[in-house]
Amino acid sequence: MSPLTGEAFGEVLVRWQKRHGRQSLPWQHTGDAYKVWLSEVMLQQTQVTTVLGYYTRFLQAYPTVSDLAAAPEQDVMQLWAGLGYYTRARNLHACAKQVVARFDGQFPRTVSELESLPGIGQSTAGAIASLAYGVPAPILDGNVKRVFCRYYGIEGYPEQTTIKKTLWEIADANVPAQQPGVYNQALMDLGATCCVPRNPSCSACPLMQSCVALGKGMVGLLPTPKPKKARPELYFVSLIVEDEGGGVLLELQTDKGVWQGLWTTPFEACDSQPDFAGLTRIATAWVEHYGLQAHRADIEQQLPGLQGQPWLVHELTHRKMHFKVLRLKVPGAWAACHSVGDKPVPKIVHKLLGQVRVLTQAAVPQQNTLDLR
Repeated sequence: MSPLTGEAFGEVLVRWQKRHGRQSLPWQHTGDAYKVWLSEVMLQQTQVTTVLGYYTRFLQAYPTVSDLAAAPEQDVMQLWAGLGYYTRARNLHACAKQVVARFDGQFPRTVSELESLPGIGQSTAGAIASLAYGVPAPILDGNVKRVFCRYYGIEGYPEQTTIKKTLWEIADANVPAQQPGVYNQALMDLGATCCVPRNPSCSACPLMQSCVALGKGMVGLLPTPKPKKARPELYFVSLIVEDEGGGVLLELQTDKGVWQGLWTTPFEACDSQPDFAGLTRIATAWVEHYGLQAHRADIEQQLPGLQGQPWLVHELTHRKMHFKVLRLKVPGAWAACHSVGDKPVPKIVHKLLGQVRVLTQAAVPQQNTLDLR
């Protein structure tokens, strides 16, 4: 049986969605473009189970797009902290501001106008237009690409220009004029619950009888994986300064980068095998910059052991980062020290603080059980 296309394909998906698709996600069946947009941005490269809590907290803090637009960026970043891919949060805030300024607080209804907003690409625009407004617009997120590649037997990395063009042509040809929102939700749900990356439930798929990949025994081979490219490995020394009030020395990252707009502990790049002279240069610069002259001896005392300190590994999508930690307790309360819960911080800050606790415990000699008698 040949693969279905056009209206025939859409009818099967719509029917399946009404019987077997997800129906209880909080942004479904709302007809609210703001809620659909918020969920779509959060769901980019993030699992639904992770998004649910963040989505609820965002709506509680910012019930409308106007509320979000009026919020300080730091507050938005703090709510987003831990969700990753922080460019999404910056674009989210910028988009809200433009919706208010250009469209009087109402998301536009056309795909072209939606695409003109920060952080909204063609697929996200199609999802908003179809799910919120019933516009017959195609989508092509990661789940949909996987469904199309398997069902139509399309080989080649989906992000390759020619392959992506083919997938968009399929998406455009298949979206039905009637119930496009239900159809697009079906595509996303099929990819998320049935046609999953590993161990898909082919027997539960409404398309199994005409799936090319299933017929050829290629389900495990499609979509074609991205050609492997070595991730750069970066090495850093981080400075952890804690005051007596429990505050941690944090500074705002203003340069464009993975943590732009977030607060982190100070860190400096180093070699994978940092020598003593290099570590000393970094420590000396920190002493001068942060006014730590009174604690110079404490810092210098840690340098010999720093070379042998195990690396703390922090993995991101496009890079692998390694950290060593210099730690310092200072008396009183420091203005530059903040409660970690009061600032938007990335996960690495929590990992570094955890590493400090581990290292501190390791530095305390363990008592012999005989001494406890």
